Amino acid sequence: MFKESSTRSTSGVLHSAPAQRNTEPILDVLARVLPADGTVLEIASGTGQHVVAFAKRFSQLRWQPSDIDAELRASVAQRTAAAAVTNVAPPIELDATQRPWPLDRASAVICINMIHISPWSATEGLFAGAAEILASGAPVVTYGPYKRGGEHTAPSNASFDASLRGRNASWGVRDVDDVAEAAAQRGFGLTDVVEMPANNLSLVFHAR
Repeated sequence: MFKESSTRSTSGVLHSAPAQRNTEPILDVLARVLPADGTVLEIASGTGQHVVAFAKRFSQLRWQPSDIDAELRASVAQRTAAAAVTNVAPPIELDATQRPWPLDRASAVICINMIHISPWSATEGLFAGAAEILASGAPVVTYGPYKRGGEHTAPSNASFDASLRGRNASWGVRDVDDVAEAAAQRGFGLTDVVEMPANNLSLVFHAR
């Protein structure tokens, strides 16, 4: 999988401008679907900006960040320590394509900006792993650019897709229908598609 585009601040912590911009819209979606309590596993936590904001907004939940990349896990740990959030566990190494995952149970799974910057096997692994740790009715929330009905939703997404595939032929903007089918094969139903800023979508699935 790919390390999201980021810069290093003067304190040495990684920073992502897109993560800064999309945090509030994602928070609005999560407020509608997250459980009242329990543990939320974040797949591909990146710089840690999201999980800190999520932990502050949803203080009743325990947050478990994860990432395949050691440098990003270090950034998550630095950010959570600096923010003094007490409901965020230390980040764990997690590759969505490999199982078993290093977590036995969760109440929800969120995955932001991974599906298009990873091989298709990571999407399949996301739902396969989630099926093993979530109870019936629990949500999986993904966010990023998607095609709908085989078509890009904006010219900028088409250009982005070409750029991704030029860097790695196994990456690319996925179609909502294909992601929904991969989810269905593991017992998840697509329950909501939320229009987001900058031609992105949030997909909400629930375990059957």
